[in-house]
Amino acid sequence: METKFSMKFESIPGCEGFARVTAAAFAARLNPTVEEMEEFKTAVSEAVTNCMIHAYDGREGPVSMEVSLRGRTVTVKIEDEGRGIEDIDKAMQACYTTKPELERSGMGFTFMQLFMDDVFVKSSPADGTEVIMTRRFADSKAPVSVH
Repeated sequence: METKFSMKFESIPGCEGFARVTAAAFAARLNPTVEEMEEFKTAVSEAVTNCMIHAYDGREGPVSMEVSLRGRTVTVKIEDEGRGIEDIDKAMQACYTTKPELERSGMGFTFMQLFMDDVFVKSSPADGTEVIMTRRFADSKAPVSVH
């Protein structure tokens, strides 16, 4: 059985933290380790932050997040309607950034790939970007009942 939720928010300060905490609360029913949860939250933060910094070039714009749970696998889909990515392979290289003036490290996609099991990016210029990430959580403890 699959359960999921979705939300839409503007790319403004504070929404990244809200998205991260909301996705983590949804995944918490799997009773992950502290390390698993921190990695998961970091990946979600990086995906949302990329939308806020790169998709809209400092302007506000819509960001959608859908989180689904099937068994012990959580899938997170983050979408924006921004400018898109011209070269996905280049954008996913460690330390590559289009915003060096903002002191960006260029490690967003690297962290997503490191902390999630799968990362898929679909984008083209002017059509926005979709990032789909999956994480399979270890079965170290029984799932937590959420009421």
